[in-house]
Amino acid sequence: MEHAVRQRSEIPLEYTWDMASVFPSNEAWKAAFAEVESAISNLERFRGHLGDSPGALADWFETAEQVLRTLGKVYLYAGSLHNVDTADQQANAMNDRATGLWARVAAATSFDEPEILAIGFQTLRSWMQQEPRLSIYAHYFDRLKQRQAHVRSAAVEEILGLVADPFLTASSTHRVLTDTDLVFEPAQTAGGEKIEVAQGNISALVTDADRTVRRTAWENYADAHLGMKNTLATCLAAGVKQNVFVARSRRYSSALEAALTPSHIPREVFYNLIKTYRDNLPIWHRYWKLRRQALGYDELHVYDLKAPLTVNPPTVPYQQAVGWIAQGMRPLGEEYVSALQRGVSEQRWVDVYPNQGKRSGAYSSGSPGTYPFILMSYNDDLFSMSTLAHELGHSMHAYYTWQTQPFVYGRYGIFVAEVASNFNQALVRAHLLESHTDPDFQIALIEEAMANFHRYFFVMPTLARFELEIHQRVERGEALNAQAMMTLMNELFAEGYGGEVAIDEDRVGITWAQFPIHLYLNFYVYQYATGISAAHALTQGVLEGGSSAAERYLSFLKAGSSLYPLDALKLAGIDMTSPQPVEKAFGVMGDLVDKLAGLHRQRSVIST
Repeated sequence: MEHAVRQRSEIPLEYTWDMASVFPSNEAWKAAFAEVESAISNLERFRGHLGDSPGALADWFETAEQVLRTLGKVYLYAGSLHNVDTADQQANAMNDRATGLWARVAAATSFDEPEILAIGFQTLRSWMQQEPRLSIYAHYFDRLKQRQAHVRSAAVEEILGLVADPFLTASSTHRVLTDTDLVFEPAQTAGGEKIEVAQGNISALVTDADRTVRRTAWENYADAHLGMKNTLATCLAAGVKQNVFVARSRRYSSALEAALTPSHIPREVFYNLIKTYRDNLPIWHRYWKLRRQALGYDELHVYDLKAPLTVNPPTVPYQQAVGWIAQGMRPLGEEYVSALQRGVSEQRWVDVYPNQGKRSGAYSSGSPGTYPFILMSYNDDLFSMSTLAHELGHSMHAYYTWQTQPFVYGRYGIFVAEVASNFNQALVRAHLLESHTDPDFQIALIEEAMANFHRYFFVMPTLARFELEIHQRVERGEALNAQAMMTLMNELFAEGYGGEVAIDEDRVGITWAQFPIHLYLNFYVYQYATGISAAHALTQGVLEGGSSAAERYLSFLKAGSSLYPLDALKLAGIDMTSPQPVEKAFGVMGDLVDKLAGLHRQRSVIST
């Protein structure tokens, strides 16, 4: 594993994403920025006239779409330059300008939904018959009808659009602080060698075979966040208050309702997840105990949760990972695999390796008319391979949606997005478990699977419970501060660890601060757990159901937001209003724990 983190300029071009495909230069970006800026006045001329005729409304949709297409590219380009080097002041300025432009366009278009509502849905249905250009908006109008009670006047909508930019300040301050300004003390090896700690390599360090490396990396990473706990708590408290403000402005009873209602997600889906998670915590407790025994430790610590259980973990170079992912996805057909391989190798969708200043984590992002780009920090191991498979699931979801759906349905929520990403991981993992019978490889692969379950089926439900409580406290008029949040975080993790993992209270308590994006997105994190649940149920269906199940899954990918999320998943064969998919995913996880226990018994790692 490489411990040194390279400068951005040291990364070979072929391992960086092709932003020139979006704009060939910063000058071209500036020209597009100016184009959007000048188009704002053209948008304003429609104000008060959407109800004039079917043609006027269709003209509005076409004009707004053209502006939003260009704006999407402007925003993507600037944000991408910023995210690969957060210390780049020019990129930071461009990103800030693009965010401001987005808010200005949101304000300039804020009159449209109040005016469309004023037309009336009976008239809109008639207009769709008269004007062919409006026919594609049937589902959009239905969504709008469902939100009718929460769409405010044009004046209020304009204000809500204008505050979108300043309301990003809390989360952007959190991100800049953690990605750019935090200084991490170096980790150490058992022999005393110092190793740099950065956002780009912390994931690799906490999976190192050297326990001293893991411990010091985990402690120093947490300590840097603890050093800024009050500032970070103030940022998160502001983000929660903003969520509550927006919910109340739109006349929702709570921030949770504001997050669920627009996508037709019943509250029972959220609460079923939390209940099923808590009911199945004994599986986690069994895994922690097994891990402690396998490692031969008297006490398991948080920094041991991803310690390798085999002395021979496979090294997985990037190109090998791409090949394995392509092989694993073959049940979906040649078209899917070819598009994936072309995107990775020829079109440079992926920004592959860590570098100084690169933001933490991984994501897939793009806009209709661009490639579905991926940012990650690849570290030549199974964990990185799985992350790449995950993000390619997102990218292929976008690829199929943008090829199939009109612009209005080109964006979809995380409730369905996390299904596609986790599906790829599960399908690739199933392929590798079947094709690689070496015990060391299988142990390492199960470790990777459990690490993924740990993030999506342990950490994320825990954060969802945390998020619910801190929002409810604000809704009750109670204060939020660093200590209160750390205490709550500790209580929730203690239940999850069940006495099998030693808790360093301050360092565990600050976990919330290490999620500078997720907790600002108003009940975003629970959808990681629902996503992994649906994904494993669908994987089982595709592996057992052959081409028909694969076709249903591809139809789901192509649906975009042309269906409500629960309906899109029903198209693929999953009912998420039932706790059954969550139970099924816990069953898969329990089987992996059993298989891991068997492998270790065979190798006499665990005494029988």
